[in-house]
Amino acid sequence: MTHSYENVNTFNLDEISMIEKEVIMTNDTQQKKTKIHTVYKLSGGDRVPSVTTILGILNKPALMDWAWKCGCDGLDYKAVRDDAGGVGTLAHYLIMCHLQQTKPDTSEYSEQDIDRAETCLIKFWDWEKGHKLEPILVESPLISEEHQFGGTIDFFGMVDGQPTLVDFKTGKAIYPEFFYQLAAYEQLLAEAGYLIEVTRILRIGRNEDEGFEERSVGKLDKQWELFLACKKIYELQKIIRRDK
Repeated sequence: MTHSYENVNTFNLDEISMIEKEVIMTNDTQQKKTKIHTVYKLSGGDRVPSVTTILGILNKPALMDWAWKCGCDGLDYKAVRDDAGGVGTLAHYLIMCHLQQTKPDTSEYSEQDIDRAETCLIKFWDWEKGHKLEPILVESPLISEEHQFGGTIDFFGMVDGQPTLVDFKTGKAIYPEFFYQLAAYEQLLAEAGYLIEVTRILRIGRNEDEGFEERSVGKLDKQWELFLACKKIYELQKIIRRDK
């Protein structure tokens, strides 16, 4: 059954028994930050992996090249990664709060991080001015009972009158694994009964040098096949580790 398109800002996770939240406290060099980790479960209660966990088995040569360059520049790549990741996470959160029309809580972040994240938010606002957005799902976790995985949709709704899936990325480039991720998100929406006409990636740079990029995505049939192959490898690796 296809869902009617009504404005819904976000799922209430407390009302969804198959999706749970774990609060994880992590020690940062400057402050303590709380991270929310979504746990995906089937209707029967069995826990299933997330889209990003499954795709984590893939080698990422761009990341290795970047880590090597950090070393050549005398930088600790883990510290640089965590710093950039923190800003990206905060930027993503600010955009979600804007779309949900809720006030963000930035008390755990430094003023420097907030300023850098707000640069991303301003870039998003500039893009938003050129489009008519009607959110249906924002930061909404979904489960595939058929393929047994879960994922969280950044944005699904009407963009200029078309049912559109939008994934927000912060960083320097659009990488191939982003499309594998989108293929899985399209499957999650299809199982939930939503019709998608357009799929987009918005890459929002964390500074002026990283810029801004919008890319419309075509058919993702092969990317979906690759995602399923990754899921099979992920499951086999779990079995091998368990049997050791």
